[in-house]
Amino acid sequence: MTTFIKNLVGRSGLGASPMHHAQDARATFQRHIKRSVVNALAILALLLTLSPIATQSQNESKPVDRTREDTPARIAFERFKKLAGEWNGKSTKGWEERVRFQAIAGGTVVVETSFDAHPNETMMTMFHLDSDRLMLTHYCVAKNQPRLLATSFEDDGRKVTFTFLDGTNMPSRNRGHMDKAVFRFIDDNHVSSQWTWYQDGKESWMEEITLERKL
Repeated sequence: MTTFIKNLVGRSGLGASPMHHAQDARATFQRHIKRSVVNALAILALLLTLSPIATQSQNESKPVDRTREDTPARIAFERFKKLAGEWNGKSTKGWEERVRFQAIAGGTVVVETSFDAHPNETMMTMFHLDSDRLMLTHYCVAKNQPRLLATSFEDDGRKVTFTFLDGTNMPSRNRGHMDKAVFRFIDDNHVSSQWTWYQDGKESWMEEITLERKL
């Protein structure tokens, strides 16, 4: 009987001292604290791992801004827009013309109208952007319409070179047409241009034309 009672007391903990209970409680508390710290550190490590991925994903999902105004093509196009007004032109061969620049279609197209470069004829050249490409279409007395693409920008857009892209009313590139153009923005009141003529595989430079703004 004595042995039975001792065993019963041992299993029930009725014989444990208060100090023993305090030690058990402290140990249990410390285990809970360690487990919480470990879990918190694991969560923090996971967040730190995922953060660069989330940032990269956000950056990749951002659309490319194609409306920037500091690209070479856009800087040059703004220069063409500032030409709006009436001009007098004179070529190195001595002939003269009247020229008008005008921005149309909400400022998205610049129209250059040339009067009397050829006697009693009017020609037009239209400049516009295609995303970040600067293009022109020349409506020529040669009865075709070559399209040129700006391929070189120099001196902060003060010198722009256009080269042949394609054209209409041209069975092939060998049909005579204006093939290349170089525009130089000298100052607010002076600009020059020079074109090449291309035919049967041969390209030749034409006269230079200097325009002066009518004040």
